[in-house]
Amino acid sequence: MSTKKLWSGRFQQNTDEMVEEFTSSIHFDQRLYPYDIKGSIAHARMLGRQGIITEEESATIQEGLGEILREMERGVFPFAADLEDIHMNVEHRLIEKIGPVGEKLHTTRSRNDQVVLDLRLFLKDHVEGVLSLLKNLQKIIVRLARENIHVVMPGYTHLQRAQPVLFSHHLMAYFEMLSRDRERTEQCLQRITVMPLGSAALAGTSFPVDREFVAQELGFDAVSRNSIDAVSDRDFVLDTIFCAAVTMLHLSRFAEELVLWSSEEFGFVEMSDAFTTGSSIMPQKKNPDVAELIRGKTGRVYGNLMAVLTVLKGLPLSYNRDLQEDKESVFDALDTVEACLRVFAALLGEVKINADRMEAATSKGFITATDLADYLVRKGMPFRRAHRLVGEIVAHCIGQKKELYELSLQELAAFSNLIGDDLFQVIRVKNSIDSRTVLGGTATETVLKAVEQAEKEL
Repeated sequence: MSTKKLWSGRFQQNTDEMVEEFTSSIHFDQRLYPYDIKGSIAHARMLGRQGIITEEESATIQEGLGEILREMERGVFPFAADLEDIHMNVEHRLIEKIGPVGEKLHTTRSRNDQVVLDLRLFLKDHVEGVLSLLKNLQKIIVRLARENIHVVMPGYTHLQRAQPVLFSHHLMAYFEMLSRDRERTEQCLQRITVMPLGSAALAGTSFPVDREFVAQELGFDAVSRNSIDAVSDRDFVLDTIFCAAVTMLHLSRFAEELVLWSSEEFGFVEMSDAFTTGSSIMPQKKNPDVAELIRGKTGRVYGNLMAVLTVLKGLPLSYNRDLQEDKESVFDALDTVEACLRVFAALLGEVKINADRMEAATSKGFITATDLADYLVRKGMPFRRAHRLVGEIVAHCIGQKKELYELSLQELAAFSNLIGDDLFQVIRVKNSIDSRTVLGGTATETVLKAVEQAEKEL
């Protein structure tokens, strides 16, 4: 196809076909079409209100843009790669439809500020969607926490059994992570909703445009304050991908635990058949592929962040064509985090909790050893001395192939005359858990308050 370029006035040669293909972005930026048209309609309305074009011309342009939108929604729009991008495709089609008046749409506007406008509108929609998905996942976590409020499990450090905790307390740790994700993403959204149109190529415009009107029409909270910064800024893209990357980090950690917990070695949970797959050779297998893929896809979002950081690191002000490379990365990052949030919420909602297996795991590994040390401290022994003494008791247990609760009072008293028969209540798993009533601790009453607070927040 050999469409005349809308910018071809000063050129004597046609663009090389290889360059056409190399520079074209329509194969990925066509997904910006509803935002490009929405922005153009607001722009045309402003041009008419300000008398830069007539009200009749403005109305004709808006009507033509509406027809183009309907063509795109029906899938009959004739996208052309040699028109480079979504902006030129829309404008070329508008001129085809309504004639020379369509050539007036681009008055006071450059593709430099137009593309930033489109991208900000796109990200605004999708980031709001991510916020909704985060909240939905939090609701599932809170529901599971309430339903399993009395389930106990080992807490781990270094992947070694450490101290007993409520399973609900462990779940609520992920609620807190997702709360930070929401807060971070909401802050990102604030930085996205800045209206750049009116910056033109880089220096602004000499026409009496009403930027505040366009901002209000498009739902932006603010107007950019520097035209050079407005067309060259992609911090909001970095913010978006960074927020997606941290969310993926949290999903990956949770997914990893589900992979571990669903193994025969742990047996803490069982994933639904609907969210697992089988083996092509081993008929007995039930593989946690969904959780593994979430864990794996985290890397591609990190890669997208590094890609855009690298694109931006050496760019002089203001606009450079390198900035075309931001879109595929941010599109992929958002597509990935949205898909992972959806599927993880569905997966988690159907996980079966094996409470007996979790509780049984707390009977091994001396996980109330710290409670024994604290018991001695309350009896007057300095903590470091108590720590050393309990270590000796654990060494004795290992030699005798016993757990702490299996030692007799006589055996324990041999280590210290501070130990009495009241110790056995202290080192019971349930009592250990419920003794930790400090704000943020794992005691049942404390976790219940956290769940109730979370329910109110949601």
